[in-house]
Amino acid sequence: MLTFHTARLRLPELTPDLMQARLNLAPDASGFTHTLHLDGHDHLIGVPATWPGDALPLLPHLLAAGGPSGQFVLVRRQDRLAIGLMGQKGDPDGQGDLEIGYGLNPDARGEGYATEALRALLPHWHDLPGVRRVTAFTAPHNPASARVLQKAGFTHIGQADDPDGDDGPLLWWASR
Repeated sequence: MLTFHTARLRLPELTPDLMQARLNLAPDASGFTHTLHLDGHDHLIGVPATWPGDALPLLPHLLAAGGPSGQFVLVRRQDRLAIGLMGQKGDPDGQGDLEIGYGLNPDARGEGYATEALRALLPHWHDLPGVRRVTAFTAPHNPASARVLQKAGFTHIGQADDPDGDDGPLLWWASR
């Protein structure tokens, strides 16, 4: 299993069994524990019901795709708790742009975890075949997300319409 490490996080690739376990979680449950095989050892991690936040609707699609998801679980080393998800939103487009997205559990926001994870994963994404640059979009009313990208070396390059229409024009960012 592809896993990256930072001072405070383990970043294992999202597995089909973890996706299925999360999808099977009862609506009134507070969370569950799950075993991940990391660095040659099994590790029991805690998965709160708040994980993976806004990305929950993506899990059935990722699971149906059947292959590597390109998504990484943010597991806090201190307590082995899944606190977020970060990953690719598909393959690079015809211009070599690879879009990424991320989200953290509400109680893990504002602690620098997203920036730490992004800095660790960015070289991996830049090294993928066909990638010219890594891109991301943020809502104008989400300056914390924009700051994560800025701290990781992204530059604001323009605006784009929100395909869902929920947030109006989105801010477009790129890392070369």
